Amino acid sequence: VQLVESGGGLVQPGGSLRLSCAASGFTFSRYAINWYRQAPGKERELVASITRGGGSTNYADSVKDRCTISRDNAKNMVYLQMNSLKPEDTAVYYCYASFSDYHYWGQGTQVTVST
Repeated sequence: VQLVESGGGLVQPGGSLRLSCAASGFTFSRYAINWYRQAPGKERELVASITRGGGSTNYADSVKDRCTISRDNAKNMVYLQMNSLKPEDTAVYYCYASFSDYHYWGQGTQVTVST
C-alpha cells in the first residue's frame, strides 16, 4: 500500500500549486480521501476531503474558495489545487485514505509560501 504525494515546493504569496497523490496497493475507489497539513509547531489539520465517487467535497474554512480537491479513480489519483496561496499555508501536506477500519497515510509534501 502506498500513497505518494508530489507537487509541493516554494511559491510566492498569491501563487498556485497543484498537489497530487498517487495511490497503489489497494482498491482506491472504495476509499474516501482527505488532504491534511501540518505546520511547524502546530497540530495536523484537515484541509479538504472527497468521497469515494468524488460527488461530495468539504473544505476547511481557512482554504475554502481557494482550494479544490478532485480525484480520478481510473488513475488512482487525487489532487489538491491551491490558489491565492498565503504564508500561513506553509506546511507539510499529507494524503490520507480511509475505508472502514483501513487507513493509510502518505509521507507528505512540503509547501512553502514565501517571498
